[in-house]
Amino acid sequence: MIQRVQTIFLFLIVIAMGIALANPLWEKAGRQLPEMAYLTALQYSEQQAISQQPGVPATTAPTTLITSVWYLGLLMGLVALSSLYAIFQYRNRLTQTALCAVNALMLTAIMGIILYRTLYAGKAYGNPADQGTFLLGFYAIVAALVFNALANRFIRRDEKLVRGSDRLR
Repeated sequence: MIQRVQTIFLFLIVIAMGIALANPLWEKAGRQLPEMAYLTALQYSEQQAISQQPGVPATTAPTTLITSVWYLGLLMGLVALSSLYAIFQYRNRLTQTALCAVNALMLTAIMGIILYRTLYAGKAYGNPADQGTFLLGFYAIVAALVFNALANRFIRRDEKLVRGSDRLR
């Protein structure tokens, strides 16, 4: 039945992935005031201030280096789609469990990519001692991991209940 607890958790995963796609995941301040680095679901950008050289006007805008991380957004979209698909597989709890396992693997890959980009690749930007700040999008992914574990737990509980009632017949 679609009105079970795991349906709520699977739908919350979809919402969390939407929040993660729409909001920045991480930011870090540079050494000078206009310098900032951002990580979103689709790109990593570093804004660098122009050093004042003789003959260069002071009104020159800072440069922004953008690196595409489209694979991160793709993984987030796949997690959302597989969770949405799992909601409607309520008659086949083994398929729901398998989809939750796949979601767990994809969410782990997402976390690994984010942590690599922020803690290792982002360390070279600005002050190396400062790790930056994780934002709403990152915490939405952490929440999706928790929701996925809870959904999997309730799916397994339902499967155990069904198998137990089949034994009594």
